[in-house]
Amino acid sequence: MSRKKGTLAEEEAVEFLEQNGFSVIEKNFYSRFGEIDIIALKEGVMHFVEVKSGMSYENAVNNITPAKLRKVVTTAQTYMQKKGFEGDYVFDAVIVTPDSIAHIDNITL
Repeated sequence: MSRKKGTLAEEEAVEFLEQNGFSVIEKNFYSRFGEIDIIALKEGVMHFVEVKSGMSYENAVNNITPAKLRKVVTTAQTYMQKKGFEGDYVFDAVIVTPDSIAHIDNITL
């Protein structure tokens, strides 16, 4: 996927999350371990969101690999340490296709 398509998918994901009660606090947080596409808060819970796009839901969701999730978890730990955050948190995904946007809450390894 091109960077331009990825950026458009992330913009759609931000709009979708905000419309569903999330407050986006950071986008594209980088550490030496990886990147988190979106960091958002909802009801006091920190959500670390991986955005994937594709021509179909299955195509996009299959790009969330165990290796990618490990990088997201390690990067989230770095973020929380850097920011001094000690509250509840989860790892989510937003899947963007030409026909829909889906939120997957609390993805795990």
